[in-house]
Amino acid sequence: MSSKTMKAVRVSEFGAPSVLKVASVSIPQPGIGKVLIRVHACGVNPVETYVRAGNFEKPPLPYTPGSDAAGVVEAVGKEVTSVKKGDRVYTTATESGSYAEYTVAAEDCVHKLPDAVDFAQGAAIGIPYFTAFRALVHKARVKAGQTILIHGASGGTGMATCQLARSMGLKVLGTAGTEDGTKMITKNGAHLAFNHRKKGYTDKIMAATGGKGVDVIVEMLANSNLNKDVEMVAKGGRIVIIGSRGTIEIDPVNIMVKEVLVMGVLIFLATLEETKECEEYLYSGMEAGWLRPLIGPKYKLDKAAQAHTDIIESSGATGKMILTM
Repeated sequence: MSSKTMKAVRVSEFGAPSVLKVASVSIPQPGIGKVLIRVHACGVNPVETYVRAGNFEKPPLPYTPGSDAAGVVEAVGKEVTSVKKGDRVYTTATESGSYAEYTVAAEDCVHKLPDAVDFAQGAAIGIPYFTAFRALVHKARVKAGQTILIHGASGGTGMATCQLARSMGLKVLGTAGTEDGTKMITKNGAHLAFNHRKKGYTDKIMAATGGKGVDVIVEMLANSNLNKDVEMVAKGGRIVIIGSRGTIEIDPVNIMVKEVLVMGVLIFLATLEETKECEEYLYSGMEAGWLRPLIGPKYKLDKAAQAHTDIIESSGATGKMILTM
């Protein structure tokens, strides 16, 4: 590390994507139990756009966004034992932000990356795959043989949910907003795919279940779809909400008469034990070769504002959005 400064995206005020500015800042140092990582790629997640806009938990200003980084360990603080300088790693959270050339993360949030997985793919694992695992295992408590609908399956978390659900022996149905999206999700774990912009798609989903309904629904945009989910879910089924961008008015009668469980999921509430369980499962999937994140658009660090615009305004997600250094 020859220089003491690095490039990082900084947010000095909450607002539109244009508030994302690249600046030169000091390289952070790893304290006790912390790891300094040279970032090769980082993932862009919808939650980062909510934070930047001021619509979510507000960090102190100025700050650097980002949780998902992949790169090489540059240095470790005292008491760090699980990784060492030179290790390839990915993160599930950072303390200094991942939209930067270097980032600091707590040891618990740093996970080893197998050699077969490149850094762009590594940057696509953190939030999407850990959220998908939590939704399926810790919340919905899925069992092999059940039918699952992933409502909005073509984005980073949707694709992760498809791959994990397939690996767990479920019958996987997915929706996307474009024909390319539906083709992509069938290539990545879904048995059947439906275009949620086409009229009557919910009838086709019900027909695919023989009229019984879906055992589990994982929902990426609850403010648009929750009423449809309540109609499509089977008796005693579960609806797990991963994403929402507003409010929705629903009639609770269907929830009541079917005894449906509706729940939210937030990866940051996972216990250390739950995180470890997920880490082990994902590592085995990466080693075996079935867990390979699908990468979508790539942007250089100075195009972070464009990435934030595109992730919200795109007509249909096509894999995980990545920033590269």
